[in-house]
Amino acid sequence: MRKPNEKHPLAGTRILVGRARHQAGSLSASLRSLGATVIEIPFIEIRKPQSYRPLDDALKNIRNYDWLILTSANGVEAMWERVRKLRITRQTLQHLQIAAIGPATKKAIVKHGLQVKMVPEEYVAESVVKGLRDKVNGKRVVLIRAKVARDVIPEELRAAGAEVDVVEAYETVAPEKSRTRLRALMKNAARRPHIVTFTSSSTARNFAELLGNFQAGSHNPGSTKAGSTKADSISHVQFASIGPVTSATLRELQMPVAIEAREFTMGGLIRAIVLARYAEAGKY
Repeated sequence: MRKPNEKHPLAGTRILVGRARHQAGSLSASLRSLGATVIEIPFIEIRKPQSYRPLDDALKNIRNYDWLILTSANGVEAMWERVRKLRITRQTLQHLQIAAIGPATKKAIVKHGLQVKMVPEEYVAESVVKGLRDKVNGKRVVLIRAKVARDVIPEELRAAGAEVDVVEAYETVAPEKSRTRLRALMKNAARRPHIVTFTSSSTARNFAELLGNFQAGSHNPGSTKAGSTKADSISHVQFASIGPVTSATLRELQMPVAIEAREFTMGGLIRAIVLARYAEAGKY
C-alpha cells in the first residue's frame, strides 16, 4: 500500500465490502471517494422469513404495544412492507414509543413518517437495554429483528419487568454465488484485498462460511470456521470491524481484528480505516 495523501488517503488500498448488494453502495462510494479500490462481494443475502404470520399478528395487534424496538434498517423496511400489505395506517402506529439501535435505523424509520423516541449512546444491544431499562416496567414491547440475533435485549428487558414479544421480519444467509468469487479473490495475491470490512456479526460468520477451510491454492470446502484459513490467503489481510460485538464474533472465528471503529457506524468504520492507514505510514 502506498503512503496516504491528504485528499485520497486510501489510494492504493484494496478494500473488500461484503454488505448485502442493495446496501453496499454508500459505503463503497465513500471509500472510493477517499481513493480506495473497492471490491464488492456480498457476504449477506436478505431473505423473507419462512412465514409472515408472527409479524402480521404483531402488526394487527400493534395497539396493544407500548414500545417498538427496531435494530436495523432491514427490519424497518421488512416491517413497512407488511404495514402496506395489511393496509395499516401510520396513525395506528403513532402511539408507539420507538427505539432505534442507531442513526441508520432511525433514518429509515423517520423516512416513513414516524418519530423515534430513543437512540442509544452506543449502537449495540447493551446500550439499547441501558436506555430502556427504567422505562419498560409493566409495558408491552415488540422487538422486530432478523431470524438469528443475540437475545440481550429481550432477556434484559424482561428482567426489567417488560412483556417482550420477539418477531422475525427477515433472515440473512450467505449467498452461494459469492463462494467461488471470494475464494478466487483470496487466492490471487495481485487482487487480494488489503482490508476486509465487517459491518455485523452476520457478515463475519458468513465470510467464514463462504471461505470455509479454503487456503491459497486450495479449492476444498470444509469447516464453517476460518481458523484454517490462516495461510497465504489471509495472512496479509486486515479485518476492519464496525464495533466490539462484530469484533468478538471475528475473534471467535479465529480472525484477528486489526481495525475497529470507535463510533459504531459506517462513517466511524471509514474513519478508523483512514486512521489505520496513516498510522501504518508513521504519521501518528
